[in-house]
Amino acid sequence: MTHRWLSLSETPFDRDEFVALWILATTTYGVGDTVTTIALIYFVPAISEGNAVVSAAVDAFGQAGLVGLKLTAFFVCLVVSLDAAHDGSRRWYYLPPVVLTLLGAFVTVYNVRLLLG
Repeated sequence: MTHRWLSLSETPFDRDEFVALWILATTTYGVGDTVTTIALIYFVPAISEGNAVVSAAVDAFGQAGLVGLKLTAFFVCLVVSLDAAHDGSRRWYYLPPVVLTLLGAFVTVYNVRLLLG
């Protein structure tokens, strides 16, 4: 059984577009940023995490802390986007996946640059 809130059927937004937006966000922020951050933290001893919240989470919980923070941010953004879809708010529907995609792409490229020296 699907909850009404998890469906876009009663909103003005297209399911395929929603899926595409969130695949991009998942690819750049969820995978790209997470994998390159782990590579930097664990395989490049000369580089330390610059984000104090991420650093504290990694110090306390290791990779699980990093992944937990990423998942929390991701799911908060997903909830905002779904809620906005049901309210008909185009701005808040598109903003979370677009911001995560752009942030993820930037940080992934930045991290790869650091990895390559």
